[in-house]
Amino acid sequence: MEMSVINTFTVQPFRGNPAAVCLLTGEKESKWMQLVAKEINLPTTAFIHFTNHQWQLRWFTTTTEIPICGHGTLASASFLWEKGLISKDEVISFQTISGVLKARFVDGWVQLQFPAMLEEKTNPPELLLKALGVQPVYIGRSQLDYLVEVESEEMVRDLKPNIDLIAQLPVRGVIVTSPSKTNEFDFISRFFSPSHGIIEDYVNGSSHCCLGPYWKRRLNKTELTAYQASERGGILKVKVLDHNVILSGQAVTIFEGKLFV
Repeated sequence: MEMSVINTFTVQPFRGNPAAVCLLTGEKESKWMQLVAKEINLPTTAFIHFTNHQWQLRWFTTTTEIPICGHGTLASASFLWEKGLISKDEVISFQTISGVLKARFVDGWVQLQFPAMLEEKTNPPELLLKALGVQPVYIGRSQLDYLVEVESEEMVRDLKPNIDLIAQLPVRGVIVTSPSKTNEFDFISRFFSPSHGIIEDYVNGSSHCCLGPYWKRRLNKTELTAYQASERGGILKVKVLDHNVILSGQAVTIFEGKLFV
């Protein structure tokens, strides 16, 4: 089986968020895919399989299958286009457990159409405040995550959360965000998801399905440019529609190989 490692939301090697993409030649059990993801030991391993005239897509971290993954989807689309399995002028429709996710190649960027995830203001749980150790401007909760806005970009970048406490929260993860202090970006963020085996995600696409509508409301803009301020960093373009979010990112393949299992 063919496999590639692709850095997403970047055009630079060793930046952005790496994902492995495995092109399956037949049906595989979930247990086998989980073992492969653990062996590869990247934030996400994506498994794509063409069956019944459709592209099936699943994502695994080193510990669990996840319901949605932006950078794993971006990497999978880049893989199919680079291998010539699909023409770059064709839209790719992935069948996933979160529904149909579409990818387009536009002017060197991969555009992903994801469902919007709206958050609602919530009373901050004491465990969350203790884990972050900062005074939030706002706390909301989506169906997956807590979203925490803090006062400044410096607070986002300097944050040293208690990961053990975050792991105890009944959510997928915690998004911490602020306005950007530069004109290059509209907002920045970081994302922590220890419950899914990811202490800090380098660049998380699906969290921007929540961040996009939030900052649209805060900044009164439907098209935004975001920076995820992790150790590796990554850039996303975010366009907010009525019920969907268009995420755009770039990608670079680091290496290719074969699985002999």
